[in-house]
Amino acid sequence: MRTLDDLLSAGVGGTAVLVRADLNVPLDAGRITDDGRIRAVLPTVRQLTAAGARVILLSHLGRPKGQPDPKYTLKPVSVRLGELLETQVAFATDTVGESAKETVAALENGGVALLENLRFDARETSKDEAERGAFATELAAFGESYVDDAFGAVHRKHASVFDLARKLPHYAGNLVAAELEVLRKLTTEPARPYVVVLGGSKVSDKLGVIQALLPKVDRLLVGGGMCFTFLKAQGKDVGDSLLEDDQVEVCRQLLAEAGDKIVLPVDVVVSGEIAPQATTRIVGADEIPDKQKGLDIGPASVAVFADVLKSARTVFWNGPMGVFEVAPFAAGTRGVGEAVRAVDGLSVVGGGDSAAAVRLLELGEDAFGHISTGGGASLEYLEGKTLPGLEALED
Repeated sequence: MRTLDDLLSAGVGGTAVLVRADLNVPLDAGRITDDGRIRAVLPTVRQLTAAGARVILLSHLGRPKGQPDPKYTLKPVSVRLGELLETQVAFATDTVGESAKETVAALENGGVALLENLRFDARETSKDEAERGAFATELAAFGESYVDDAFGAVHRKHASVFDLARKLPHYAGNLVAAELEVLRKLTTEPARPYVVVLGGSKVSDKLGVIQALLPKVDRLLVGGGMCFTFLKAQGKDVGDSLLEDDQVEVCRQLLAEAGDKIVLPVDVVVSGEIAPQATTRIVGADEIPDKQKGLDIGPASVAVFADVLKSARTVFWNGPMGVFEVAPFAAGTRGVGEAVRAVDGLSVVGGGDSAAAVRLLELGEDAFGHISTGGGASLEYLEGKTLPGLEALED
């Protein structure tokens, strides 16, 4: 797999480089609430512009239904990108139409442009190879080389991720290269003890990675909404907590096979509502009242998890321990995050909500070994799946 360094060594001055970025940031009424993914692509962009390339950025945002939707415009991203780069970022109001053609044509060496949301064109995500290929051909006309720096999208067989890489000389950007280096450490003789912390809502979303990792890890700590299906599998009542009834038997089998490898919460924070002023109680994991929801792991659980993490030398953390965005239910995620941060070894935060929690709870991004920008891609890699975007970059 060729990298950005290979491209820069070949010389990019005066050429147009298409950079697939993952600028899929959270928005609140057009306001960016977390710009982590924008900041992640800056090193690649800066290296290319410093070398005199014209950089055309491509990205998706949200899930528009194959047509323009003002709610998902990348315009706010272009503004924030310009602020961070301290330069004007030209913005095209379409993907391959007249605005895109004019924007690219007017770009000067060392300049940066961002095309509108790729998913405004239904061909970007089409399952029809001919449709995707036609869209990729139109995009390819804008550049002379292609750099994929969107690790968060490499598990998607989309036009800008898979097909476009096959139409131009292709390279892995700094971010993709860094992600691969870390994930290889997790899958190839990791330093032990190797502990994985999983949270989030559903067991079904992470069943594949649980099954793939259990034989490889020393301990698997389970929190978040998904823990209640495991607790139910142990015969505990979970009140009105999030529960996947169809996964209870699967969890029961996993617990039987794993022995003491799987570590579950021993107490939880419960409430009847999810609100900043919610009335909460801390109860044992086997004492959740009827009509109450478990919305965070409790302090005793944090202590148990932290004790396991204390001796770890490799840690992968994916998924919050509770509804961390709401103050009464943030302590579990904060406590576990602090324990992961303190690990004497490699600590990897597996993207998505975990990365957002690190920033929202001000845990200090630089204190972790690596914070991934692609939760879903990281999980699929750890499952051993072939990721189309990486496959397309390989020679």
